[in-house]
Amino acid sequence: MFKKVLAGSLLAALTVAPAVSADGFGYRGWGPRGGVTAEPDQVHFGAHLDFGHIADRVRFQPNAEFGIGDDASTFAINGEATYRFVQRWDAWSPYAGAGVGLNIVSLDEENGGDTSSDLGVNAIVGLERGLSNGSRLFLEGKFGLVDSPDFKFTVGGMIY
Repeated sequence: MFKKVLAGSLLAALTVAPAVSADGFGYRGWGPRGGVTAEPDQVHFGAHLDFGHIADRVRFQPNAEFGIGDDASTFAINGEATYRFVQRWDAWSPYAGAGVGLNIVSLDEENGGDTSSDLGVNAIVGLERGLSNGSRLFLEGKFGLVDSPDFKFTVGGMIY
C-alpha cells in the first residue's frame, strides 16, 4: 500500500513540476466543501486548499473529504488540478480537471469491520463564481474513473 501512495505522489509531483508558473503558484486560501456521494451512497464533507496556478488557468487544489452512510465511512485525500475556461470572476465560469486520490473505506462492524485503501483517479467538472467579498463559491461533479466513488456532487467555497 505504501508503495502505491509513494508512486502516485511521485508521479503527480513529476507531472506538475515542469508546468509550475513562477508568478501564480503558492498558498492562496482554504475553504469548506460538502455534498452527496453515489456508490457508496453517502454524505461527505471536508476542506480544500488553493495553491494557485501551476500553468495558465490551471489551478492545483488538493482536498480531504470524510463520508458517512451506506454502512461505511470513507476518507479521501485528493490531489486535483482544474482548468478554468473563462477568466471572469464575477460570472459563473465552467472548469474541468482530474485528480489522484487515496481512498480509505471502513465498513461498519456488522458488515465485517474491514478497512481497505485504494489509489483512485477521477474526472471533475464544475462551475465557479467569485463573490463580492473576494471569496468564491463552486458547484462540482466528480466522476470516479478508477477505484473511487462513482459520483460526487459537491458545493464549496474559498475563504481568503
